[in-house]
Amino acid sequence: MEPKAQGPLAGYRVLELGTTIAGPFCGRLLADFGADVIKVEPPDGDPVRAMGKHVGEVSLWAASILRGKKLVALDLKSAEGQEIVREITKGADVVVENFRPGALEKWGLGYADLAAVRPGIIMVRISGFGQDGPYSSRPGYGVIGEAVGGLRHIIGDPDRPPARVAVPLTDYITGLYAALGAVMAIVHREKTGEGQFIDAALFEAAFSFMEPFVPAFEKLGFVPTRAGPNLPGQVPNSLYPTADDGYVHIAATTQALFKRLIGVMGREDLIADARFATPLARGRNPEALDPVIAEWTSRHTAAALEKILIEEADVPASRVYTMADVFDDAHYRARGMLTEVADADLGSVRLAAPVPRMSETPGAIRWAGGRVGADTREILREIGGLTDERIDALAAAGVVRLADDGPD
Repeated sequence: MEPKAQGPLAGYRVLELGTTIAGPFCGRLLADFGADVIKVEPPDGDPVRAMGKHVGEVSLWAASILRGKKLVALDLKSAEGQEIVREITKGADVVVENFRPGALEKWGLGYADLAAVRPGIIMVRISGFGQDGPYSSRPGYGVIGEAVGGLRHIIGDPDRPPARVAVPLTDYITGLYAALGAVMAIVHREKTGEGQFIDAALFEAAFSFMEPFVPAFEKLGFVPTRAGPNLPGQVPNSLYPTADDGYVHIAATTQALFKRLIGVMGREDLIADARFATPLARGRNPEALDPVIAEWTSRHTAAALEKILIEEADVPASRVYTMADVFDDAHYRARGMLTEVADADLGSVRLAAPVPRMSETPGAIRWAGGRVGADTREILREIGGLTDERIDALAAAGVVRLADDGPD
């Protein structure tokens, strides 16, 4: 039996035309909170199926980002595939896409085209540089948006080239904004009956995280750059070495926290130093204060420091977790953040639980991502109105792909 839809979006249908990360992550968030998400991917599968780690031929990334979705494989470039999309759209509330601007219009699947067959439709449009402007036609992945958005310039150590986070950070940020936009558009439509499209650009999503530096440049000409593990102007707030060749991050930037920190360090004298007397003064003198803290932390193991700082002094601190630490952590287990989900090919797979937690309408993972075309026949028959004979003919012509016995 198919798991019952849960969450506040139960009853809403989403058609996901997006590929790789940003569009599918947007759809995954909506599915986690109950939306009926129908994902359309090419007959050879979404590119995300070739990314990340695999067990044999099974994509572990796809198991997570495609979770909770009905999977339809069809050729959007074919006239028959386009007509199927228009038919499915008639019963949809939201369409999610992340093609280059103009691609859907070329196929007769743009916002105006779909609004004609489904008045009130909400279309979430994710692209590198937005639907208009001089850069709109440029190709763009999340990391490109991160570079243009300025975020990449401040990631890494000051004496090295800009680094990157080892996940497609900006794709995830944009997918999150896109999902928020979809929900806000649903609320608006509930009040007015009006649909709309959301224009979510990767570079703008990345740039939005540069918020504090916009007025700082306009008023002071300040250009931020890489600061390694430090948060500029907030001291102490950095990584400090431990006796067991590790690091612990300490964030004690308020006056009360700093006093508790120097208390367990046995360095109450530091507060009398004008360079460290106030948060503003400390923010201006990290090169003087951080070595003092580092000398103290280097005499203790990471475990000992966590006990001293957290349990004894109530100072925010932590070693930097690896994934192994996450799986071994009691708090992760207590919060249910690692959810075991049944999988046809893997038996089961552990996935990150939906966030945020909601007291009355929680999210849930109904099933893991499945094989290419797993639900093509069901969706085309029940929603598209096609007969089995017509579906088989489309499959024979390569327009659609039906589920087979091989994993994807």
